[in-house]
Amino acid sequence: MSSAVDLAPQELRILVAVAEAGGFSAAAPRLGTTQSAVSHAVRGIERKLGVVLFERGRFGARPTPAGERAVAHARRVLRMLQVLVREARDAPRAEITGPLRIAAFRSAALYLLPAVLERLSARHPGIEATVTVVREIGPGTAGEVAEGRADLGIATFAGRTEIAPGLVGDVLLEEPYALVHPAGHPEPWSLPLVDWWENCSSSTRAWWAAQDWIPAATVRAEDDGAVLSMVGSGLGMAIMPALSLTAAPPGTQITDLGPEGPTRRVGYVTTPELAATEAVRALVRELRSSAKSQASAV
Repeated sequence: MSSAVDLAPQELRILVAVAEAGGFSAAAPRLGTTQSAVSHAVRGIERKLGVVLFERGRFGARPTPAGERAVAHARRVLRMLQVLVREARDAPRAEITGPLRIAAFRSAALYLLPAVLERLSARHPGIEATVTVVREIGPGTAGEVAEGRADLGIATFAGRTEIAPGLVGDVLLEEPYALVHPAGHPEPWSLPLVDWWENCSSSTRAWWAAQDWIPAATVRAEDDGAVLSMVGSGLGMAIMPALSLTAAPPGTQITDLGPEGPTRRVGYVTTPELAATEAVRALVRELRSSAKSQASAV
């Protein structure tokens, strides 16, 4: 007997809808069908694959570990089917059109992407870019790409590349950290340290630990914008990467940490299949161009 399993696109849509809605009943209206039809379809998919994809209970339906992987693959396959249609239709006109989903951490979304997307839109007005801000904690932006929710993620790398398994990408720029503190303060290092959960890689934390003048963080903020607001109000000092300091508010002063100071690598990640698509390739070209311009300006 053949071990090949064929799943139709509609079956993939059912898996995604159930996972995102949290149950068969909730997924049914999205799919334009009934709860019993969704439940029957999922059982059929599970029989085909020979594995349980969802835990059932009063809570609804939650993906099992196998289900989580199946749903991620389903999203990615469905996305590639969309790309297939779009690129086939665009080819005779030599155009690049359609949606382009980007996941980015806050400072990249605010200060890196706008100029990039402006140039991308000027060259390819048919591309419809959307940006989702994702906290760079845990799976972060790379997780959004791996799960099929984004086509490309602007990510931070602790190592030289450190790309998650199953993804591809590259470093775009390496930005320095600097000390930001209330302007004119005679001893800024005596102030409390304000920090936020997304800040720093393990290598940067190791640098911090070796500096006896840096106290333990005594104030935690939701994001880098809140950190800057606190520093501007005289509530403390912070050590932040260059992107986060792009729009440092009045009342703050930025002090360079010197050549031995820590840096943060910022790059992009995508899937191997999406890396070959026209829209992602066009975005990567603009990202690389912007990174080169920033490097030349430093």
